[in-house]
Amino acid sequence: MNASPVDRMKLTHFAWLSIAAAVATIGLKAGAYFLTGSIGLLSDALESFVNLAGAIMALTMLTVATRPADEDHPHGHSKAEYFSSGVEGSLIMVAAAGIAVAAVDRFLHPKALEQVGLGLGISVVASLLNLGVALVLRGAAKRYDSITLQANAQHLLTDVWTSAGVLIGVAGVALTGWLWLDPGVALLVAANIVWTGVRIVRDSVLGLMDTAMVPEERAAVQAALQPHLRDGVESHALLTRQAGAQRFVSLHVLVPGAWTVQRGHDLVERIEADIRQAVRNVTVLTHLESLDDPASWDDVTLERTSGPADERPPAG
Repeated sequence: MNASPVDRMKLTHFAWLSIAAAVATIGLKAGAYFLTGSIGLLSDALESFVNLAGAIMALTMLTVATRPADEDHPHGHSKAEYFSSGVEGSLIMVAAAGIAVAAVDRFLHPKALEQVGLGLGISVVASLLNLGVALVLRGAAKRYDSITLQANAQHLLTDVWTSAGVLIGVAGVALTGWLWLDPGVALLVAANIVWTGVRIVRDSVLGLMDTAMVPEERAAVQAALQPHLRDGVESHALLTRQAGAQRFVSLHVLVPGAWTVQRGHDLVERIEADIRQAVRNVTVLTHLESLDDPASWDDVTLERTSGPADERPPAG
């Protein structure tokens, strides 16, 4: 599916939904903590503050990403989404450090829990709210190919799982009287949050480094190109990259030297159209060359720095 700029502006609506959910869960989980005194529930509430900061950052970067291309940014602003996911991943790890510190302190200074039943009930409501919003965001992330919403959804789903762990820990304390279960579960929550944060930051860094399109999409490009490689036509120097939701493909098409310009032009137009049909949100750039010119083979490798071919005197 190719999302138009107007369609992608709808992504900010999902960011506002995430912000509203974060504010609501902060209130619910903080209330559960104050009722019970559970360090596990405190860790859950702290992560919701990270959810809020991440959602605000997502709203900002999604707004930037929907801006049209301009003279200073001819390829658009879609890479702004990677900044959002990177910041959210970093915030997650900061929250994990805070949770770990609080858990260690509770290990050293155990404290009995209070009003466990009511606190757990409130926390369950907050978790169900997060689960619903996470599923909505994940669906939107797939529909609009948004790494920002994907990171947000992944974080909220992690929050749901960690909340489940916290609930089990708090319930275990109530049933057994083992106070160490509460901070012990909080430490496990912190470790899980760190793992999620690392994955989100890694995906963000890969996007900022102009990583190639995923193997399935590269295979789709090759499949779209293959039917045109006949009657002496060849291709090389195929490069792909992805920036946010936008993909970029460039390649050289080599045709017999006797072909007219019009015939070569018609061919590359068909190739570009077929690639755009095979891969969503893709910009295709083709370079037409002659099979009869030895210089056409000088730029096959990935590193196309200046060399002997660039030092030849101009024709004529």
